[in-house]
Amino acid sequence: MKAVLDHIGIAVRDLDEALAFYRDALGLEIGDAEDVPSQHVRARFLPVGEAALELLEATSEQSAIARSIERRGPGLHHVTLRVDDIAAALAQLKARGVRLVDETPREGAGGSLVAFIHPSAAQGVLVELKQARPA
Repeated sequence: MKAVLDHIGIAVRDLDEALAFYRDALGLEIGDAEDVPSQHVRARFLPVGEAALELLEATSEQSAIARSIERRGPGLHHVTLRVDDIAAALAQLKARGVRLVDETPREGAGGSLVAFIHPSAAQGVLVELKQARPA
């Protein structure tokens, strides 16, 4: 499995407030807003070199982002690695006994396929695998 850094997810309470810092203080460009109804989040990507920052605001209390902020406050939520074949990557991880949050991919932002590796398997870091939407 070859993987490259795709983005770092940051949980925020207020997307507009967070954008003010990243856009105005740091001068980063802001991508379009995207609602991801299946995840109950609104996301904004900010390109930073070859990767991006993803600001995530919960759109309901059912969101994993809302639960994360409730437990830990805003901040780093996950690291995303892009892979060419997410199904093969998950099969390889499962065969190695790696604890997964998702054993099958689900839809993520931008029509991508995503799956999460449990933080207990990755030294306390929630790792997301992402396969880009087919062209």
